[in-house]
Amino acid sequence: MKVLIAGDWHSDLHEQEVLRALSRLGHEIDKFKWHTYFAYEPHTGAGLGGLLKRAQNKYVAGPEIARINRDFVAKAHAFRPDVVFVYRGTHIDANALQAVRAAVPGCFLVGYNNDDPFAPSQPKYLWRHFMAAIPHYDLMLAYRHANVDALQSAGAKRVELMRSWYVADRNHPVELSNDEKLRFAADVVFIGHYEPDQRLAYLEEIVRQGFSLRLFGPTKYWTKPLAQSLLLRQLAPAQMVWGADYNRALCGAKIALCFFSKLNRDTYTRRCFEIPATKTLMLSEYSDDVASLYGEGVEADFFRNQNEMIDKIKFYVGDERARQHVADRGYQKVVNAGHDVDSRMRTMLGWIAEIKKSQVST
Repeated sequence: MKVLIAGDWHSDLHEQEVLRALSRLGHEIDKFKWHTYFAYEPHTGAGLGGLLKRAQNKYVAGPEIARINRDFVAKAHAFRPDVVFVYRGTHIDANALQAVRAAVPGCFLVGYNNDDPFAPSQPKYLWRHFMAAIPHYDLMLAYRHANVDALQSAGAKRVELMRSWYVADRNHPVELSNDEKLRFAADVVFIGHYEPDQRLAYLEEIVRQGFSLRLFGPTKYWTKPLAQSLLLRQLAPAQMVWGADYNRALCGAKIALCFFSKLNRDTYTRRCFEIPATKTLMLSEYSDDVASLYGEGVEADFFRNQNEMIDKIKFYVGDERARQHVADRGYQKVVNAGHDVDSRMRTMLGWIAEIKKSQVST
């Protein structure tokens, strides 16, 4: 089967892993990237041209957006895919989807989005093309339960829940060298962005209780909160870790924390699969959703408040056998339950086959 994957493609964590998984499953893949439309030369980036491109990308309006949609249709016309998979389609409008359908009869359109466009905190201007295009996809894939009903109410023909995933050759147990232990060994690690929720106070309490803490995340979001925290300022500057270093940062800790984005109304996150895949114990903020994925105190553990988090950190840091037992069970669960990207793509292809069959029969 021929699949065209379209997306911003500003990193290799999202669209690229969909491409790799579908390629491993034996399909012919082509790609359409739109982040390149907003690139500019470094020496001219502060000029008017660079500002205009950044504004078009932010507000999803202007000649570059029109060009993206024209080129997207042209790419589909040339490649003639059986399936078009649009990842976080903020820049693809309804007219372009209709044009693809007309140019490639029988082409199946799939939309997937890891953010929550329906959350009150999300700017409407960013999502207006996405919202208008929802009825034109044959299948909309929801990242979280909250978006299933919202997508249906927005006119989606078919909605399925497709959670995020781990990638087996990215997220796996690894033994750290002595030099790597100096960089990554810790009682507790948190890898993620800053939000103005409870996470700063919780991280401060971990340090106050005398545990060693590693913090990795986007510098621009963590700079101000860390500077204002007497307990955490020694962790500045926070920096993201990517690729093998991301994996080492998880493997180097006894416990890896999960906090959920309130801005996206998350009840689980991608790290809920990546952490267990490294055989590191996951200690996550509690939700009914994440508790449906792992047995509490069996395959992972959860905290409902700061005191419970600290009590569980004390227990697991002090009891290596118990910690490793839960971590091992979590690893078995994430592998056996099919939370890897290849399994997700197989499930998606099954939905596509089912819908196509029903379309033929009607």
